Amino acid sequence: MALTFANKSEADEIARMANEIWHEYFPSIIGLKQTEYMIMKFQTARSIRQQMDEGFQYGFIFDGDRKAGYFAIRPEEDALFMGRLYIHSGFRGKGLGSQALQEMLRIGRDLGLKRMYLRVNVRNEGAIATYEKNGFTIAERDSIVDIGEGYVMHDHIYEHVY
Repeated sequence: MALTFANKSEADEIARMANEIWHEYFPSIIGLKQTEYMIMKFQTARSIRQQMDEGFQYGFIFDGDRKAGYFAIRPEEDALFMGRLYIHSGFRGKGLGSQALQEMLRIGRDLGLKRMYLRVNVRNEGAIATYEKNGFTIAERDSIVDIGEGYVMHDHIYEHVY
């Protein structure tokens, strides 16, 4: 497993990957309509480039020489926020998510940050298990954010303190 950072010219590729992964994974958790709304709001090439302008660093997760998924992190004052970590279905179950998390934790430590945190849907049991296995604990339960059009993100906020 290796992580590589992407540049704005790769936003189209990240958006295509996001569209595939999100349509395969999230309808069973949040429904198809909310999945499609969230892709259009947060994971188009345009929105990814805008997020990069706002400090997010997007990148790819590799399994050997194949792109297995993507991630996004944003350094903050004392924390590293992990906004994205998604693995294609054909690459799941190989430990890539855990390896990517460990590498992101290393990045945060190298930046001198005190913790890494993330949001995860309360019904995303697979991701929650991975986070907990990697030493993340719940910092806030039931964070509900209105994202428009009648949709909300109902998440737990997990953190890993260095």
